[in-house]
Amino acid sequence: MDRCLILDCDGVLVDSEVVANRVAARCFTEAGAPIGEEEMIRRFAGMKATKVTEMVFAEHGLEAPPDATELRRQAIMAAFETELTPMPGIAEALEAIPAPKCVASSSHPERIALSLRITGLAGYFGDKVFSSFMVERGKPAPDLFLLAAERMGAVPADCIVVEDSVAGVEAGRAAGMRVIGFIGGSHCREGHADKLSASGAERVIGHMRDLPAAVG
Repeated sequence: MDRCLILDCDGVLVDSEVVANRVAARCFTEAGAPIGEEEMIRRFAGMKATKVTEMVFAEHGLEAPPDATELRRQAIMAAFETELTPMPGIAEALEAIPAPKCVASSSHPERIALSLRITGLAGYFGDKVFSSFMVERGKPAPDLFLLAAERMGAVPADCIVVEDSVAGVEAGRAAGMRVIGFIGGSHCREGHADKLSASGAERVIGHMRDLPAAVG
């Protein structure tokens, strides 16, 4: 088959990280485990929500409430309904790339579906959407990307991953795939390109208009 394109969702397809981490920081703080938005972005971008919940509460010497992750997810999804936007230029980039495409995200399947629906991107992927909730280990482990490649009928060497997080880049490289880093999201801070390159991204782009050439 042709080269397969595997795209992360949050921070790649949709400009969601600032919204999601602001809400998450508030939820943690209200639950007695205070943490700031910037720290959430810096430390946990790209990681599975259940793992983040365990880590944040443990660092405060607390056991995570059983409904903490679900309540946070619902609060984030409510904010997405009014605040979420597609990444600038993403629709045009997807139109210009003929390769088979899929989504591989650390987020819950319901959140991914909502994000794609709100931003009008769902039609580009159909049922080719994969979540870390489908595998045992989330990013930076390679499990999710390997699952995506298998379901797409592609071998890892023929896959190109587009990722905005260090964890995601590391996962793509661990899966034996090429990785393009993306720093066009509103959450990306100075020096983020260097972090993605150091993690294994072979090229880093700042706008989705550059994605077709990078893939080609």
